[in-house]
Amino acid sequence: MPTGSSRPLAEGASCGAASWSEVAQKVRSRGADWELAASLLRSYDLGLHDVTVGDAVLAAELSAGLPAHSLGDRLCLALAERLDCDVLTADRAWGSKGRVRQLR
Repeated sequence: MPTGSSRPLAEGASCGAASWSEVAQKVRSRGADWELAASLLRSYDLGLHDVTVGDAVLAAELSAGLPAHSLGDRLCLALAERLDCDVLTADRAWGSKGRVRQLR
């Protein structure tokens, strides 16, 4: 999820539609209440962003340099570029270069 470079999640963050879908799928696959989880996420002033054609093109371009990243991962990185912000992740495979900030 992209977030402003120095803003904590409690002060607002952004999420792309592709990432929102992945979160919904993971919550549901674990038998949890998606509506409750979505409400909690929205309580953080979470901005939701559609995938644009520019995001799609950049995600395709990123595939050569990031072959282990899924389409959803690359769309997240493309959104961060568009919004000029950092990406918070707990996925260690993403590393911590560029816009990527690890949550630990």
